[in-house]
Amino acid sequence: MQKNQRRIARIALSLAGVATTCSLLSAGPVMADGTLVSGQSTTIFRTRESMIDNKTLLAPAYEYLTLSATNLDKDGRLSFYFGGWGRTDLGSRSSDTYQDGDLRYGYLSYRSPRNNLMANMGRQFIAEGVAAEKVDGLYLRSDFAAGFGGAVFAGAPVVTEPNSKGGDLIYGGRITQGMPQYYTVGASALKADLSGNRYREEEGVDIWLHPLSQVEAVGRSSYNSITNGWMEHAYTLTLTPLDRLSINADYSNINYQDYFFHMTTNVFSLISPSNPTGIIDPNEQMRSLGGNIAYTPIKSLTITADYKNYTYKIAGTANYYGGKASFTLPDAFVAGLAVHRMNGSTDKLRYNEYRAFASKKMQHLDLTADFIMAGYDSRIDGVRNSYTVVGAAAYELMPGLKIGADVDYSKNPTFTDEVAGLVKLSYAFDIRRGAEGRSK
Repeated sequence: MQKNQRRIARIALSLAGVATTCSLLSAGPVMADGTLVSGQSTTIFRTRESMIDNKTLLAPAYEYLTLSATNLDKDGRLSFYFGGWGRTDLGSRSSDTYQDGDLRYGYLSYRSPRNNLMANMGRQFIAEGVAAEKVDGLYLRSDFAAGFGGAVFAGAPVVTEPNSKGGDLIYGGRITQGMPQYYTVGASALKADLSGNRYREEEGVDIWLHPLSQVEAVGRSSYNSITNGWMEHAYTLTLTPLDRLSINADYSNINYQDYFFHMTTNVFSLISPSNPTGIIDPNEQMRSLGGNIAYTPIKSLTITADYKNYTYKIAGTANYYGGKASFTLPDAFVAGLAVHRMNGSTDKLRYNEYRAFASKKMQHLDLTADFIMAGYDSRIDGVRNSYTVVGAAAYELMPGLKIGADVDYSKNPTFTDEVAGLVKLSYAFDIRRGAEGRSK
């Protein structure tokens, strides 16, 4: 109870901070280009049956709010960004595990027109090399001479995985060197302490190569200094020998025990070919190698053939291959078909997969339909065919105000029959205060 009260207090303080910051930015001295305030409110109502008894109706309601205020000064832009959400149950309690609201991000940012300098302070998401973290703290980034650049951050880690600690302090940085047109190489590291002890220590390198207009390579490798093991290797090569032809090859290798060691994000929902239900084995290791070829014989039609080999230490091997054809018209119509085969060493990894999808955008109305089916070679928990059908529609009531609804039905070895619905109402706005003090 006290924990919930503290969480509500933090959110209330954050909302108060949003109002104060927006007021200061808009009420302060107006620069030549004025101040821009933007925001979006999204309300979502979900309904589905409980997976426990298939009778209890669950109807959680969510509210997502994002706000930003930017002083449009050419000599340096000061901005504030906020994002938060809350949830309540209109029917039976839908979850006792996760919280009912949180501050997603809320930080003050300064951008200088020189040297690509940026400074952020507050709750923010940081992506710098091995760091992909949500942090309450400080982030600095700048470019230097001879193609060098650097970024540093420090703060308290924000934990999104229930019952995880995350550490008391996390800090790190990244150094880069390169030429914007041809290449960038980076070296990064992060460290987290808990009660004065080592909690996380990770280092990594990343590359981006673009020696020719038809060739691009990107990749990264990361190492865990506490477990003394490589967490991940992930590299992709893209070739475009012709305007209508694209060839991609990718390789990745993940050691789950090293990769998921003391992570603060929700990794246990990870879904992979060896874990279709999202439950991972920490002793698993995965290596994948594959690629695809995409060809556009005519402007509206793209045909893709792809192949990927998965090798798991525990789950065995699997090959996933097939093709897709997508058709696009300039009047906002998209349709496609895809057929794939998963051929693995277990019953769950031997099936044929079929997909058909279409979407159409009219003046104020968007329509989408999607059908996915997997036909298993052998019955899995009594189920031979697994499928999901999704229908969605969205209508723009007025500029900035849109209402939408989704309905999906699924049947698979994990959920015998599941029907879920969603209604979403979103409103977005922009208010700009110019030098004369007018808004629009």
